[in-house]
Amino acid sequence: MGTRAGIVVTGTEVLTGRVADRNGPWLAEQLRQAGVDVGSVLVVGDRPEDVRGALAWFASSGVDLVLTTGGLGPTADDLTAAVVGEVQGRPLAVDPELEQRVAAVVERLMARRGWRADPEATAAGVRKQAMVPAGATVLEPVGTAPGLVVPPADGRGGPVVVVLPGPPSELQGMWPAALAAAPVREVLAGATELRQETIRLWGTLEAQLAASLRGLEPGLDGLEITTCLREGELEIVTRFAPEAQPAYDRLAAALAEEYAATLFSTGPTLDELVAGALSDQGLTIATAESCTGGLLVARLIERAGSSAWVLGGITSYANSAKEQLVGVPGEVLAEFGAVSPQVALALAEGARARFGADVGVGITGIAGPGGGTPDKPVGTVHLCVLGPGGTQARSVRFPGSRTAVRERSVVLALHLLRQLLLGGPPA
Repeated sequence: MGTRAGIVVTGTEVLTGRVADRNGPWLAEQLRQAGVDVGSVLVVGDRPEDVRGALAWFASSGVDLVLTTGGLGPTADDLTAAVVGEVQGRPLAVDPELEQRVAAVVERLMARRGWRADPEATAAGVRKQAMVPAGATVLEPVGTAPGLVVPPADGRGGPVVVVLPGPPSELQGMWPAALAAAPVREVLAGATELRQETIRLWGTLEAQLAASLRGLEPGLDGLEITTCLREGELEIVTRFAPEAQPAYDRLAAALAEEYAATLFSTGPTLDELVAGALSDQGLTIATAESCTGGLLVARLIERAGSSAWVLGGITSYANSAKEQLVGVPGEVLAEFGAVSPQVALALAEGARARFGADVGVGITGIAGPGGGTPDKPVGTVHLCVLGPGGTQARSVRFPGSRTAVRERSVVLALHLLRQLLLGGPPA
Protein backbone atom coordinates (compact mmCIF):
# COMPACT_ATOMS: atom_id res chain seq x y z
CA MET A 1 0.00 0.00 0.00
CA GLY A 2 3.03 2.28 0.32
CA THR A 3 3.77 4.89 2.94
CA ARG A 4 0.63 6.56 4.27
CA ALA A 5 -0.04 9.58 6.46
CA GLY A 6 -2.91 11.37 8.14
CA ILE A 7 -3.38 15.04 8.99
CA VAL A 8 -5.16 16.44 12.05
CA VAL A 9 -6.09 20.11 11.75
CA THR A 10 -6.91 21.48 15.20
CA GLY A 11 -8.77 24.65 16.06
CA THR A 12 -12.39 25.47 16.80
CA GLU A 13 -12.02 28.50 14.54
CA VAL A 14 -11.28 26.13 11.63
CA LEU A 15 -13.97 23.64 12.62
CA THR A 16 -16.64 26.37 12.67
CA GLY A 17 -15.49 27.97 9.42
CA ARG A 18 -14.27 31.27 10.86
CA VAL A 19 -10.87 30.42 9.44
CA ALA A 20 -10.43 28.39 6.24
CA ASP A 21 -8.03 25.45 6.42
CA ARG A 22 -5.01 26.14 4.23
CA ASN A 23 -2.66 23.75 6.01
CA GLY A 24 -4.30 20.40 5.26
CA PRO A 25 -4.22 20.71 1.44
CA TRP A 26 -0.73 22.21 1.48
CA LEU A 27 0.67 19.41 3.62
CA ALA A 28 -1.11 16.76 1.56
CA GLU A 29 0.62 17.99 -1.59
CA GLN A 30 4.01 18.24 0.11
CA LEU A 31 3.65 14.68 1.33
CA ARG A 32 2.52 13.51 -2.11
CA GLN A 33 5.70 14.97 -3.57
CA ALA A 34 7.64 12.98 -0.96
CA GLY A 35 5.88 9.77 -2.04
CA VAL A 36 3.50 9.64 0.92
CA ASP A 37 -0.21 9.03 0.34
CA VAL A 38 -2.56 11.02 2.61
CA GLY A 39 -5.70 9.07 3.36
CA SER A 40 -7.61 11.62 5.44
CA VAL A 41 -7.53 15.14 6.79
CA LEU A 42 -9.49 15.45 10.04
CA VAL A 43 -10.54 18.83 11.45
CA VAL A 44 -11.20 18.89 15.18
CA GLY A 45 -11.92 21.58 17.73
CA ASP A 46 -9.74 22.60 20.65
CA ARG A 47 -10.94 19.77 22.87
CA PRO A 48 -8.43 17.25 24.22
CA GLU A 49 -10.78 14.30 23.77
CA ASP A 50 -11.31 15.13 20.09
CA VAL A 51 -7.61 15.53 19.36
CA ARG A 52 -6.94 12.32 21.24
CA GLY A 53 -9.67 10.53 19.30
CA ALA A 54 -8.30 11.70 15.95
CA LEU A 55 -4.81 10.48 16.81
CA ALA A 56 -6.18 7.14 18.00
CA TRP A 57 -8.19 6.71 14.80
CA PHE A 58 -5.13 7.27 12.63
CA ALA A 59 -3.07 4.90 14.77
CA SER A 60 -5.70 2.18 14.35
CA SER A 61 -5.80 2.73 10.57
CA GLY A 62 -2.14 1.80 10.25
CA VAL A 63 -0.67 5.06 8.95
CA ASP A 64 3.07 5.59 9.24
CA LEU A 65 3.00 9.32 9.94
CA VAL A 66 0.54 11.79 11.47
CA LEU A 67 0.85 15.55 11.18
CA THR A 68 -1.02 17.95 13.43
CA THR A 69 -1.45 21.68 12.87
CA GLY A 70 -2.37 24.28 15.45
CA GLY A 71 -2.79 24.27 19.20
CA LEU A 72 0.78 25.31 20.07
CA GLY A 73 0.14 28.79 21.42
CA PRO A 74 0.40 30.05 25.01
CA THR A 75 -3.34 30.00 25.83
CA ALA A 76 -5.34 27.39 27.72
CA ASP A 77 -7.00 26.01 24.58
CA ASP A 78 -3.63 25.23 22.96
CA LEU A 79 -3.29 21.61 24.06
CA THR A 80 -1.87 19.72 21.08
CA ALA A 81 1.61 19.13 22.49
CA ALA A 82 0.23 17.79 25.77
CA VAL A 83 -2.24 15.44 24.07
CA VAL A 84 0.36 14.14 21.61
CA GLY A 85 2.81 13.50 24.44
CA GLU A 86 0.12 11.56 26.30
CA VAL A 87 -0.88 9.49 23.27
CA GLN A 88 2.74 8.69 22.40
CA GLY A 89 3.55 7.73 25.98
CA ARG A 90 6.03 10.55 26.46
CA PRO A 91 5.48 12.84 29.49
CA LEU A 92 6.05 16.58 29.09
CA ALA A 93 8.75 18.58 30.82
CA VAL A 94 10.06 22.12 30.40
CA ASP A 95 13.11 22.44 28.16
CA PRO A 96 15.01 25.30 29.87
CA GLU A 97 17.10 26.18 26.83
CA LEU A 98 14.05 26.19 24.59
CA GLU A 99 12.27 28.37 27.16
CA GLN A 100 15.05 30.94 26.87
CA ARG A 101 14.92 30.90 23.07
CA VAL A 102 11.15 31.31 22.97
CA ALA A 103 11.35 34.11 25.54
CA ALA A 104 13.88 35.94 23.36
CA VAL A 105 11.59 35.60 20.34
CA VAL A 106 8.62 36.96 22.31
CA GLU A 107 10.66 39.87 23.64
CA ARG A 108 11.79 40.84 20.14
CA LEU A 109 8.23 40.60 18.84
CA MET A 110 6.84 42.77 21.62
CA ALA A 111 9.59 45.37 21.21
CA ARG A 112 9.07 45.51 17.44
CA ARG A 113 5.32 46.06 17.79
CA GLY A 114 5.40 48.23 20.88
CA TRP A 115 3.30 45.81 22.91
CA ARG A 116 3.12 45.76 26.70
CA ALA A 117 2.11 42.73 28.74
CA ASP A 118 2.14 41.47 32.30
CA PRO A 119 5.58 39.88 32.85
CA GLU A 120 4.19 36.94 34.84
CA ALA A 121 1.55 36.15 32.20
CA THR A 122 4.15 36.38 29.44
CA ALA A 123 6.54 34.09 31.32
CA ALA A 124 3.76 31.55 31.92
CA GLY A 125 2.92 31.53 28.22
CA VAL A 126 6.54 31.08 27.24
CA ARG A 127 6.95 28.26 29.74
CA LYS A 128 3.89 26.49 28.32
CA GLN A 129 5.32 26.66 24.80
CA ALA A 130 8.61 25.19 26.06
CA MET A 131 6.95 22.00 27.35
CA VAL A 132 8.43 19.13 25.33
CA PRO A 133 7.54 15.40 25.36
CA ALA A 134 10.44 13.25 26.53
CA GLY A 135 12.55 12.10 23.59
CA ALA A 136 10.89 14.42 21.09
CA THR A 137 12.79 16.42 18.47
CA VAL A 138 12.22 20.16 18.76
CA LEU A 139 11.65 22.13 15.56
CA GLU A 140 12.84 25.68 16.10
CA PRO A 141 10.07 28.28 16.07
CA VAL A 142 9.43 30.36 12.98
CA GLY A 143 6.98 32.48 14.97
CA THR A 144 6.83 31.97 18.73
CA ALA A 145 5.74 28.32 18.79
CA PRO A 146 8.25 25.49 18.38
CA GLY A 147 7.20 22.36 16.53
CA LEU A 148 7.79 18.78 17.62
CA VAL A 149 8.51 15.38 16.14
CA VAL A 150 7.26 12.77 18.61
CA PRO A 151 7.86 9.06 17.95
CA PRO A 152 5.93 6.53 20.02
CA ALA A 153 7.58 5.43 23.25
CA ASP A 154 9.49 2.18 23.14
CA GLY A 155 7.17 -0.78 22.94
CA ARG A 156 4.02 1.21 22.13
CA GLY A 157 4.08 1.07 18.34
CA GLY A 158 2.16 3.44 16.13
CA PRO A 159 2.96 6.36 13.85
CA VAL A 160 5.45 9.16 14.30
CA VAL A 161 3.57 12.40 15.07
CA VAL A 162 4.80 15.73 13.71
CA VAL A 163 3.34 18.69 15.60
CA LEU A 164 3.27 21.91 13.58
CA PRO A 165 1.97 25.43 14.28
CA GLY A 166 -1.31 26.69 12.85
CA PRO A 167 -0.33 29.92 11.05
CA PRO A 168 0.45 28.82 7.46
CA SER A 169 3.56 30.99 7.16
CA GLU A 170 5.03 29.44 10.31
CA LEU A 171 4.07 25.91 9.30
CA GLN A 172 5.53 26.25 5.82
CA GLY A 173 8.69 27.84 7.17
CA MET A 174 9.13 24.93 9.58
CA TRP A 175 8.45 22.21 7.01
CA PRO A 176 12.08 21.69 5.83
CA ALA A 177 13.17 21.12 9.42
CA ALA A 178 10.34 18.60 9.90
CA LEU A 179 11.47 16.66 6.84
CA ALA A 180 15.05 16.67 8.10
CA ALA A 181 14.18 15.24 11.54
CA ALA A 182 15.55 11.73 11.94
CA PRO A 183 12.23 9.97 12.79
CA VAL A 184 10.59 11.54 9.71
CA ARG A 185 13.53 10.58 7.50
CA GLU A 186 13.14 6.97 8.64
CA VAL A 187 9.47 7.00 7.62
CA LEU A 188 10.20 8.63 4.27
CA ALA A 189 12.93 6.11 3.53
CA GLY A 190 10.18 3.60 2.77
CA ALA A 191 8.23 5.94 0.48
CA THR A 192 8.06 5.45 -3.27
CA GLU A 193 7.28 7.94 -6.01
CA LEU A 194 3.64 8.96 -6.31
CA ARG A 195 2.95 10.71 -9.61
CA GLN A 196 0.10 13.11 -10.25
CA GLU A 197 -1.16 14.52 -13.54
CA THR A 198 -4.03 16.91 -14.32
CA ILE A 199 -6.17 17.35 -17.42
CA ARG A 200 -8.60 20.28 -17.64
CA LEU A 201 -11.69 20.47 -19.82
CA TRP A 202 -13.96 23.47 -20.40
CA GLY A 203 -17.64 22.79 -20.96
CA THR A 204 -17.74 19.01 -20.51
CA LEU A 205 -20.23 17.38 -18.13
CA GLU A 206 -19.04 14.92 -15.48
CA ALA A 207 -21.63 12.38 -16.64
CA GLN A 208 -20.17 12.45 -20.13
CA LEU A 209 -16.67 11.94 -18.78
CA ALA A 210 -17.87 9.12 -16.51
CA ALA A 211 -19.20 7.27 -19.55
CA SER A 212 -15.87 7.69 -21.31
CA LEU A 213 -13.95 6.34 -18.33
CA ARG A 214 -16.22 3.30 -18.09
CA GLY A 215 -15.48 2.60 -21.73
CA LEU A 216 -11.74 2.59 -21.01
CA GLU A 217 -11.90 -0.02 -18.24
CA PRO A 218 -10.13 -2.29 -17.34
CA GLY A 219 -7.20 -0.44 -18.90
CA LEU A 220 -7.20 2.02 -16.00
CA ASP A 221 -5.82 -0.43 -13.44
CA GLY A 222 -3.30 1.25 -11.15
CA LEU A 223 -4.77 4.72 -11.67
CA GLU A 224 -6.60 6.70 -9.00
CA ILE A 225 -8.80 9.12 -10.95
CA THR A 226 -10.77 11.94 -9.33
CA THR A 227 -12.88 14.56 -11.08
CA CYS A 228 -14.13 17.95 -9.95
CA LEU A 229 -16.50 20.27 -11.82
CA ARG A 230 -16.13 23.93 -10.88
CA GLU A 231 -17.72 26.84 -12.72
CA GLY A 232 -17.82 24.95 -16.00
CA GLU A 233 -14.27 23.64 -15.69
CA LEU A 234 -13.84 19.88 -15.32
CA GLU A 235 -10.59 18.92 -13.61
CA ILE A 236 -9.35 15.32 -13.94
CA VAL A 237 -6.59 14.48 -11.47
CA THR A 238 -4.87 11.11 -11.73
CA ARG A 239 -2.43 9.67 -9.20
CA PHE A 240 -0.37 6.59 -9.85
CA ALA A 241 2.86 4.72 -9.14
CA PRO A 242 5.60 4.83 -11.80
CA GLU A 243 4.75 1.32 -13.04
CA ALA A 244 1.28 2.56 -14.02
CA GLN A 245 2.67 5.25 -16.36
CA PRO A 246 1.69 3.30 -19.53
CA ALA A 247 -1.90 3.09 -18.29
CA TYR A 248 -1.94 6.83 -17.69
CA ASP A 249 -0.47 7.51 -21.12
CA ARG A 250 -3.32 5.51 -22.67
CA LEU A 251 -5.86 7.45 -20.61
CA ALA A 252 -4.38 10.83 -21.56
CA ALA A 253 -4.28 9.93 -25.25
CA ALA A 254 -7.88 8.71 -25.20
CA LEU A 255 -9.15 11.86 -23.47
CA ALA A 256 -7.15 14.12 -25.79
CA GLU A 257 -8.76 12.45 -28.78
CA GLU A 258 -12.32 12.33 -27.46
CA TYR A 259 -12.32 15.80 -25.91
CA ALA A 260 -10.17 17.70 -28.39
CA ALA A 261 -12.87 20.38 -28.58
CA THR A 262 -12.91 21.08 -24.83
CA LEU A 263 -9.44 20.15 -23.51
CA PHE A 264 -7.54 23.34 -22.70
CA SER A 265 -4.76 22.19 -20.38
CA THR A 266 -2.73 19.12 -19.48
CA GLY A 267 -1.28 20.66 -16.36
CA PRO A 268 -1.25 24.43 -15.82
CA THR A 269 -4.24 26.10 -14.21
CA LEU A 270 -6.33 28.64 -16.09
CA ASP A 271 -4.64 31.46 -14.18
CA GLU A 272 -1.19 30.09 -15.00
CA LEU A 273 -2.06 29.82 -18.70
CA VAL A 274 -3.28 33.42 -18.89
CA ALA A 275 -0.35 34.78 -16.91
CA GLY A 276 2.13 32.78 -18.97
CA ALA A 277 0.59 33.97 -22.23
CA LEU A 278 0.71 37.63 -21.20
CA SER A 279 4.31 37.25 -20.03
CA ASP A 280 5.52 35.22 -23.02
CA GLN A 281 3.87 37.51 -25.56
CA GLY A 282 5.05 40.68 -23.79
CA LEU A 283 1.51 42.01 -23.42
CA THR A 284 0.02 44.21 -20.71
CA ILE A 285 -3.55 44.14 -19.43
CA ALA A 286 -6.02 46.44 -17.69
CA THR A 287 -9.59 45.87 -16.52
CA ALA A 288 -12.78 47.86 -15.98
CA GLU A 289 -15.21 45.92 -13.79
CA SER A 290 -18.69 46.67 -12.61
CA CYS A 291 -20.54 43.71 -11.07
CA THR A 292 -17.32 41.84 -10.22
CA GLY A 293 -16.01 44.80 -8.24
CA GLY A 294 -12.32 44.20 -8.88
CA LEU A 295 -12.32 40.40 -8.43
CA LEU A 296 -10.74 39.86 -11.85
CA VAL A 297 -7.80 42.20 -11.37
CA ALA A 298 -7.32 40.81 -7.85
CA ARG A 299 -7.03 37.32 -9.31
CA LEU A 300 -4.66 38.48 -12.03
CA ILE A 301 -2.25 39.96 -9.49
CA GLU A 302 -2.20 36.93 -7.17
CA ARG A 303 0.71 35.55 -9.17
CA ALA A 304 4.19 36.79 -8.23
CA GLY A 305 5.68 38.99 -10.94
CA SER A 306 2.28 40.08 -12.23
CA SER A 307 3.33 43.74 -12.14
CA ALA A 308 5.17 43.01 -15.41
CA TRP A 309 1.87 42.57 -17.25
CA VAL A 310 -0.99 43.87 -15.08
CA LEU A 311 -1.16 47.66 -15.30
CA GLY A 312 -4.26 48.13 -13.18
CA GLY A 313 -8.00 47.94 -12.88
CA ILE A 314 -10.94 50.26 -12.36
CA THR A 315 -14.02 49.31 -10.35
CA SER A 316 -16.63 51.41 -12.16
CA TYR A 317 -19.80 50.48 -10.33
CA ALA A 318 -21.85 53.64 -10.76
CA ASN A 319 -22.68 55.02 -14.19
CA SER A 320 -20.84 58.22 -13.27
CA ALA A 321 -17.70 56.17 -12.65
CA LYS A 322 -18.12 54.40 -15.98
CA GLU A 323 -18.26 57.77 -17.71
CA GLN A 324 -15.68 59.75 -15.74
CA LEU A 325 -13.11 57.08 -14.94
CA VAL A 326 -13.36 54.74 -17.92
CA GLY A 327 -14.73 57.01 -20.61
CA VAL A 328 -17.92 55.12 -21.44
CA PRO A 329 -19.99 57.55 -23.58
CA GLY A 330 -23.10 58.82 -21.83
CA GLU A 331 -25.17 58.25 -24.93
CA VAL A 332 -24.21 54.54 -24.93
CA LEU A 333 -25.34 54.22 -21.33
CA ALA A 334 -28.55 56.08 -22.09
CA GLU A 335 -29.42 54.05 -25.18
CA PHE A 336 -28.41 50.53 -24.12
CA GLY A 337 -28.21 50.65 -20.31
CA ALA A 338 -25.27 49.92 -18.04
CA VAL A 339 -25.76 46.15 -18.40
CA SER A 340 -25.31 45.62 -22.12
CA PRO A 341 -22.80 44.25 -24.63
CA GLN A 342 -22.17 47.79 -25.84
CA VAL A 343 -21.11 48.95 -22.37
CA ALA A 344 -18.93 45.87 -21.84
CA LEU A 345 -17.11 46.77 -25.07
CA ALA A 346 -16.80 50.41 -24.02
CA LEU A 347 -15.41 49.33 -20.64
CA ALA A 348 -12.79 47.13 -22.32
CA GLU A 349 -11.84 49.93 -24.72
CA GLY A 350 -11.73 52.46 -21.89
CA ALA A 351 -9.55 50.30 -19.64
CA ARG A 352 -7.17 49.70 -22.50
CA ALA A 353 -6.98 53.41 -23.36
CA ARG A 354 -6.80 54.76 -19.81
CA PHE A 355 -3.88 52.52 -18.86
CA GLY A 356 -2.22 52.27 -22.26
CA ALA A 357 -2.53 48.48 -22.10
CA ASP A 358 -2.37 45.97 -24.92
CA VAL A 359 -5.39 44.04 -23.63
CA GLY A 360 -8.56 45.45 -22.08
CA VAL A 361 -11.32 43.61 -20.23
CA GLY A 362 -14.80 44.93 -19.51
CA ILE A 363 -17.42 43.25 -17.30
CA THR A 364 -20.90 44.50 -16.46
CA GLY A 365 -23.88 42.64 -15.08
CA ILE A 366 -26.56 42.14 -12.44
CA ALA A 367 -25.25 39.98 -9.60
CA GLY A 368 -28.45 40.21 -7.56
CA PRO A 369 -30.28 39.29 -5.53
CA GLY A 370 -32.25 42.37 -6.63
CA GLY A 371 -32.01 44.73 -9.57
CA GLY A 372 -33.18 42.39 -12.31
CA THR A 373 -35.88 43.09 -14.89
CA PRO A 374 -37.77 40.84 -17.33
CA ASP A 375 -35.38 41.91 -20.09
CA LYS A 376 -32.29 41.73 -17.90
CA PRO A 377 -32.85 39.18 -15.12
CA VAL A 378 -30.52 38.64 -12.21
CA GLY A 379 -27.42 36.77 -13.37
CA THR A 380 -27.19 38.61 -16.70
CA VAL A 381 -23.54 39.41 -17.41
CA HIS A 382 -21.82 40.87 -20.46
CA LEU A 383 -18.08 40.47 -20.93
CA CYS A 384 -15.63 41.74 -23.51
CA VAL A 385 -11.91 41.13 -23.97
CA LEU A 386 -10.00 42.92 -26.70
CA GLY A 387 -6.37 43.01 -27.69
CA PRO A 388 -4.01 42.92 -30.65
CA GLY A 389 -5.38 39.53 -31.67
CA GLY A 390 -9.00 40.66 -31.88
CA THR A 391 -12.05 40.66 -29.62
CA GLN A 392 -13.81 38.00 -27.57
CA ALA A 393 -17.23 38.80 -26.11
CA ARG A 394 -19.92 36.83 -24.31
CA SER A 395 -23.37 37.55 -22.92
CA VAL A 396 -24.60 34.99 -20.38
CA ARG A 397 -27.07 34.45 -17.60
CA PHE A 398 -25.53 32.75 -14.58
CA PRO A 399 -27.66 30.97 -11.97
CA GLY A 400 -26.88 31.10 -8.28
CA SER A 401 -26.18 33.58 -5.54
CA ARG A 402 -24.61 37.01 -5.83
CA THR A 403 -21.24 35.51 -4.94
CA ALA A 404 -21.64 32.71 -7.49
CA VAL A 405 -22.53 35.13 -10.30
CA ARG A 406 -19.51 37.30 -9.57
CA GLU A 407 -17.08 34.37 -9.29
CA ARG A 408 -18.40 32.69 -12.43
CA SER A 409 -18.04 35.96 -14.31
CA VAL A 410 -14.36 36.09 -13.40
CA VAL A 411 -13.79 32.50 -14.54
CA LEU A 412 -15.48 33.22 -17.87
CA ALA A 413 -13.42 36.39 -18.31
CA LEU A 414 -10.23 34.38 -17.78
CA HIS A 415 -11.35 31.82 -20.35
CA LEU A 416 -12.06 34.62 -22.83
CA LEU A 417 -8.52 35.86 -22.20
CA ARG A 418 -7.18 32.34 -22.65
CA GLN A 419 -9.04 31.98 -25.94
CA LEU A 420 -7.87 35.37 -27.21
CA LEU A 421 -4.23 34.77 -26.27
CA LEU A 422 -3.82 31.02 -26.82
CA GLY A 423 -6.79 29.74 -28.76
CA GLY A 424 -8.25 26.41 -27.79
CA PRO A 425 -11.82 25.60 -26.75
CA PRO A 426 -14.19 28.57 -27.09
CA ALA A 427 -15.20 30.22 -23.83
